[in-house]
Amino acid sequence: MESNITIPALQKMKRDGRKIVGVVAWDFQIAQIADRAGVDFISVGDSVGVNLWGHAKDTEVTVDEMLICCKAVRRGARRPLVSCDVPNGPVSAGNEAAVSAALRLAKEGGADMVKVLGDPELVKGIVRAGVPVFAEFHGENLPVEKLVDEAKRLQDAGASLLDFRHSGPVAGPAVARAVSIPVIGGLGGGPWLDGRVRLAHTAIGYAAKWIDAKTETYANTAKLTLDAFRALIEDVRSGRQIKGG
Repeated sequence: MESNITIPALQKMKRDGRKIVGVVAWDFQIAQIADRAGVDFISVGDSVGVNLWGHAKDTEVTVDEMLICCKAVRRGARRPLVSCDVPNGPVSAGNEAAVSAALRLAKEGGADMVKVLGDPELVKGIVRAGVPVFAEFHGENLPVEKLVDEAKRLQDAGASLLDFRHSGPVAGPAVARAVSIPVIGGLGGGPWLDGRVRLAHTAIGYAAKWIDAKTETYANTAKLTLDAFRALIEDVRSGRQIKGG
């Protein structure tokens, strides 16, 4: 299945000064809802390991597990572009293993592009294999000049988009101006970049920790779910007949 939104379309949005909006999602239902809402891309993150499956670290996620999530999102996302993370295992095993994993995520999973932590040589290898790359790099405690240089190196290596984590209002706009490809803000992003990507589960408050949290969300699905389950328990224990499965 091909997306209606393409990488050149996202790059044109940057040139036109129109902000790009993405969500991180791992399942068919959220992908369908995000598609209907009108997001530009969905990032299938290895963050699924901690946030959905309860692993201690994202590094425990395998390629086969990422393929399950990627296929599910691909089935639900018709209009948005779909990116999928190459997990830590093949990346740690070397560029050949990472390129092989990227090809699987594209061919078997239906990803339009893959995301890797910024290694220009790895980016080059994946792009040569025919898979577009969403390259991630981080801005903590690094001088602006070094971050600008890193962004340029990743662009020159063939990256189609950049995920600039912890960009900040000084380095962020400097990096966004320095490259022609879109610079998207993940964790710690802001309006100074070309767009923003956020965990869908965070945006809708869908995690047990959001029941009492003060973090900004656009809904509190966790609290609604808690109340619904309590109502279910009460109905069943009171002997009420409940319609449906």
